[in-house]
Amino acid sequence: QVQLVESGGGLVQAGGSLRLSCVASGRTFSRLTMGWFRQAPGKEREFVTAITWSGSTTYYADSVKGRFTISRDNAKNTVFLQMNSLKPEDTAVYYCAADEYSGIYNFRAPNYWGQGTQVTVSS
Repeated sequence: QVQLVESGGGLVQAGGSLRLSCVASGRTFSRLTMGWFRQAPGKEREFVTAITWSGSTTYYADSVKGRFTISRDNAKNTVFLQMNSLKPEDTAVYYCAADEYSGIYNFRAPNYWGQGTQVTVSS
């Protein structure tokens, strides 16, 4: 089992930045592919980004490419999501996710999920 706890969400104006964190416990963090999803009100949960166990390769949804950056610190069992140039359409609950078998390009149904953190971008 893997437990994931997100933090760092909040309210920010359009054009601003936020940094989300996700701390993992319960399994060897360095063996996990990690990623972020989001779910806006009335919409389905969507993939945002994923990162390989080593941190050497990342993958982004087109909607966030160039604005969001995923990174990880295996020594601290933590994955980060730096969000810049935020837009109102980025408003959503952001979920950290982990999986020990998926790669970053098929990170669609990870086994482990956090509880989510709200990000609200005002116009």
